[in-house]
Amino acid sequence: MATPLGVQLYTVRDALAADRDGVLARLAGIGYTAVEPFNPTDDPAGFRRVADDLGLAVSGTHAIQLLDGETAPVFEAVATLGTDLAILPAGIPQEDFAGRDGIARAADLLNGLAEDAAKHGLRIGYHNHWWEIEPVFDGRHAIELLAELLAPEVELEIDTYWAAVGGADVPALLGRLGNRVTALHVKDGPAVKDEPHVAVGAGVMPVPEVLAAAPGAQRIVELDSCATDLFDALAASRAYLAGLGEA
Repeated sequence: MATPLGVQLYTVRDALAADRDGVLARLAGIGYTAVEPFNPTDDPAGFRRVADDLGLAVSGTHAIQLLDGETAPVFEAVATLGTDLAILPAGIPQEDFAGRDGIARAADLLNGLAEDAAKHGLRIGYHNHWWEIEPVFDGRHAIELLAELLAPEVELEIDTYWAAVGGADVPALLGRLGNRVTALHVKDGPAVKDEPHVAVGAGVMPVPEVLAAAPGAQRIVELDSCATDLFDALAASRAYLAGLGEA
């Protein structure tokens, strides 16, 4: 079992903007014990104080801000949050994954960020959407070609739902990527682009098989959108995962 069970805070982005401390307290009250922020430079010291007081670990943070210019302030904020993992969640042109040259450029970018991160004692990860999955080269998804070009220290956070939307057999893909995968976004829904997500366990995703394929990876619940109350869906997701022995 990978612990602690986390929440990607993009799920509750609107509520978070209105009342950060209250949202974190509510997530802790549901029973989550980790969070994954998406804006590390937004008051990292204050965020850390609240998370520590609530017993919430910061398992990692998305850091699209790494592409905005100078990386050092972003890495400093990541460290202040209390994690050593900065994850690039997007920012590489979608069309780059349609060809080998573009995939090589993506790998060069991530490898360079990993070198910079190491100077700060940090790690770099990459989070997929569907566009790294849909292109297939000789039976392999684009993300698999990317993985072959990445430096050993670059990690993958596989969004299992978007991998399914992109056409992957997700457990099989995770098996092929192996130990490169250190975190999973666990989400559920109809596996159709632009349709709202649902609580984990209430959609079409083969969640037990997906989790079994990456037993050591951090589990992070996320709902990009939801037709029901987000906090109810997060509570139902945690209850379902607890029933699988994942919380």
